[in-house]
Amino acid sequence: MLKSVLLGTALALCLAPGAAMAGKANDTLVYVSDSDLENISPYHNNMREGVILMHHVWDGLVSRDVKTGKYVPLLATSWKWIDPTTLEFALRKDVKFHNGDAFTADDVVFTVNYVLTPEAKVVAKQNVMWMSGAEKVDDYTVRIKLKEPFPAAMEYLAAAVPMYPKAYFEKVGIEGFAKAPIGTGPYKIVSATSGQGVKMVKYDGYMKNSPKGTPKIGKLEFKVIPDGESRVAELMTGGVDWIWRLPSDQADSLRSVPDVSVLSSETMRVAFLVFEMQGDDPAMKPLKDERVRKAISMSIDRKAMVDNLVRGGSRVMNAACFVEQTGCVQDTVVKYSYDPAKAKALLKEAGYPNGFDTEMYAYRERDYAEAMIGYLKAVGINAKLNFLKYPAMRNELHAGRAAITMNTWGSYSVNDASAFTGNFFKGSGDDRSRDPEVKAWLTEADSTVDEAKRMELYGKALKRISEKAYVLPLFSYSANYAFTKDLSFTAYPDELPRFYAASWK
Repeated sequence: MLKSVLLGTALALCLAPGAAMAGKANDTLVYVSDSDLENISPYHNNMREGVILMHHVWDGLVSRDVKTGKYVPLLATSWKWIDPTTLEFALRKDVKFHNGDAFTADDVVFTVNYVLTPEAKVVAKQNVMWMSGAEKVDDYTVRIKLKEPFPAAMEYLAAAVPMYPKAYFEKVGIEGFAKAPIGTGPYKIVSATSGQGVKMVKYDGYMKNSPKGTPKIGKLEFKVIPDGESRVAELMTGGVDWIWRLPSDQADSLRSVPDVSVLSSETMRVAFLVFEMQGDDPAMKPLKDERVRKAISMSIDRKAMVDNLVRGGSRVMNAACFVEQTGCVQDTVVKYSYDPAKAKALLKEAGYPNGFDTEMYAYRERDYAEAMIGYLKAVGINAKLNFLKYPAMRNELHAGRAAITMNTWGSYSVNDASAFTGNFFKGSGDDRSRDPEVKAWLTEADSTVDEAKRMELYGKALKRISEKAYVLPLFSYSANYAFTKDLSFTAYPDELPRFYAASWK
């Protein structure tokens, strides 16, 4: 039934006047997502679409080899620790920004010092606030100062600290930069239209011998198509070349479609429920009782959701991080089994023998949210679904108006638990528990170079988070990709499609 619906939609699009054609013949890889960017500037959005764009248009000082896990030079040629809180980088001398300006130490110093200011309004502050600043040694040598020892410094520099052009940014400001951004990456942006997408072309002046390689595809275009069936139909008619976030049933249907390839693989992205525990809103009162939060945790059959909805390598998560991140200690956390009878008993004990009414917020995978609402209803909790775009949902979360939020986090592809815990348990707007003890443990763990001590501290924090049921980790995401068979594409667990490494067959 699903396949026939998709084929019918595809036929309609194919017959529509002016249907766009992408692909090998036009040397244009059109990739599609369901979500738009609130701001193209990498420091001013925290959506996965922005992370993808960042790695294609901008470069950082270093990169992490996806196969070996080792850090390799990118804008820097080498680096060394001067002391436990000072990293010195020697920079490449052959790099130019997309507008022709030479890349120098001035750009690094400007970028680092700018993103640390309140005026910068960086969205994901945990990605940069471990630094205290940068200073110029000479035109091609720079030092980055850390506030305190930070074992994950290189990981963040590789994943989430792109370099901006000082002269251009100071000339146009953040608003101008968002409209006409400039980077040093393998592709440069030629147009960006809110609600529609971004067009890019291969940067012919891209640095030689970059670990990203020389792009083989001439043009990239990011398009926004909110409706899932429309995305599939566009792929089947040749209007786009690559889509993702396919529900498992759609992915299964597409496996038998000629000229379409389907890949499924686990990613670092974790889905989890956030419970509102701040403020005096009477509607949030039940969630301030840990017995209620534990009841919710026992009422959802996460394993059944993994087996029947997510599939494709997904796993149940028990700690508030991705299981393979450094520091994501598993043996200390409480593992909530599916037990609706015990959930009802806990609700009764908490004073809600007949359950209560509440609201659940979500921004993606409506079917996942609806499944959880069904589980909650079975124990007496009636949750109304508010399905919003991510920025609107985040605003409700930060304002304390979202009782239960189905959130997801890909950790900016940073392979360290601090990229998860630092955002949700150290006092940011996303932290709805505000536990000072957890924050203290995490703060010490983030700055401890003793590996055993670091693991001990993360273990304590993750144990308390689970014991108090501050959040309910659900499962890792399995990404289902579908793309034209003309495209040679490889998927990686960090949920970063590397189109600069893709090619036409």
